[in-house]
Amino acid sequence: MPELPEAESIATALDRALRGCSITKVEVFSPRLRTPIKPLETAGLVGLRINGVRRRARYAVADLSDGRALLMHFGMSGVVRVEGAEVPRRKHEHVFLWLSSGKIFRFEDPRRFGLLEVQPLGEDGWPVSLAGIGVEPLSAAFTAGLLHAAAARRRGPAKLLIMDNSVVSGIGNIYAAETLFAAGISPLRPASELTLEECGAIVKNAKRILRAAIKMGGTTVSDFLNVDGSEGKFAQKLMVYGKSGQCCPKCGTVLVNVKLGGRGSVFCPKCQH
Repeated sequence: MPELPEAESIATALDRALRGCSITKVEVFSPRLRTPIKPLETAGLVGLRINGVRRRARYAVADLSDGRALLMHFGMSGVVRVEGAEVPRRKHEHVFLWLSSGKIFRFEDPRRFGLLEVQPLGEDGWPVSLAGIGVEPLSAAFTAGLLHAAAARRRGPAKLLIMDNSVVSGIGNIYAAETLFAAGISPLRPASELTLEECGAIVKNAKRILRAAIKMGGTTVSDFLNVDGSEGKFAQKLMVYGKSGQCCPKCGTVLVNVKLGGRGSVFCPKCQH
């Protein structure tokens, strides 16, 4: 599932491809993804200009000239492309937005866990369904103090804390595992036991790792592709994610995998405490 760096890479590429274009035709080929997509046909999109594309958490948000926004989430297998009309429609492409540039915005999602909706903006300037999402991890608002205060109220493990979108938005399984390894903290540690210093290490490493992943176009493990069809190159830099049974790159101890919140979590039992 695309996490923050992947969503950032997609939003940046879409901003370059879509900014200033008007929508000339809408075609919907399936009834629904995560939510119904047929309403796109009657949402009054034709004639609207796309003023830009930005990211919030794991979502891409295309700002429309009538003050609404097109909200995108890519689920487990969503891929967006901006291509010419000469490219035949792929089997799992569910929505075409024809553009004044002569190209087509195309939304593909074999597993149909993605989302594509038109929404009004709330008072915070973001689509209304995103209200209540936590702070952006790359913002100044994500601090050791904020994380420590949230941790004090939690009985669950540290990894689930930093994956909680109501606390900090956009850190999923990949980057949570990598952040905790870099910080030397076990994903199993009760969040309430984290010290302010340890929370500072989590914040510092999360920011560093996310920025590095964005520079490399995100991480491709299975399905993720960028808008131009390229894979995210940060997979080459992963230290523990997906490496259960291999040797720890720091100490040589065999990495182990545990289930937390229904997701695998790989860590080093010697380096992470």
